[in-house]
Amino acid sequence: MLTRILPLIFLPSVLTQDLCKDGKDGNKVRISLKTGLGEEAYEWNESEMFLFKSSLAFAMRKHTGNDKLDISNILVCNETRRVSFIFVVTSPTNTSQLIPKAEVQAAVRNSKHRINSAFLLSDMTLEFVGIPPTLATPIKYDTPPWLIVFGVVMGAVAVGILALLMSTVTKGRRAKAKAVDSAEEGEGREGRVKENGTSLTHLELKDGVYNEAFSSDDERLTQL
Repeated sequence: MLTRILPLIFLPSVLTQDLCKDGKDGNKVRISLKTGLGEEAYEWNESEMFLFKSSLAFAMRKHTGNDKLDISNILVCNETRRVSFIFVVTSPTNTSQLIPKAEVQAAVRNSKHRINSAFLLSDMTLEFVGIPPTLATPIKYDTPPWLIVFGVVMGAVAVGILALLMSTVTKGRRAKAKAVDSAEEGEGREGRVKENGTSLTHLELKDGVYNEAFSSDDERLTQL
């Protein structure tokens, strides 16, 4: 009787392990503790594997909203000493049925940062083969960045144009003031020359004109 019961007890476990070893619905994981943590790398053991299964169960619960999913639904196989293995997730209602691979990958992708944090690793050192690295959620700005850059550039251009105009006006005023000073200086010199010329002409006229009245008086006085 006992020989008939024992196979029935261990049959579900054997079947679920076969589901994992099949590989087509499994997800491969590679963990590089030395690369990620260096001298602070810890040893991978059963406790770490328990944490991994718990993290996956959390990710699946969060993604599916099914609170009945437990770590017993996370099956691991083909584990190597270099910390690589394959895992599958079974349905909570039917342990012989696997949750689709695409759904498992979506759950891992949504909670990848939480899984990484649990092991102090990154996407490069805790790698889910076939699942791309997690991308940070894009930051949303109230004002588009391109509009900020455009405003800064236009402001710089406006300041440059204003500075150029002010420089041009200042140079024009200086040139005008210099021209006025030069004109006033030239007029001063011309006035002095004119005055001297007038004086010299007056003198020449006085020296070169023969005064007949004065000459006649002299002659009469001489005759007397």
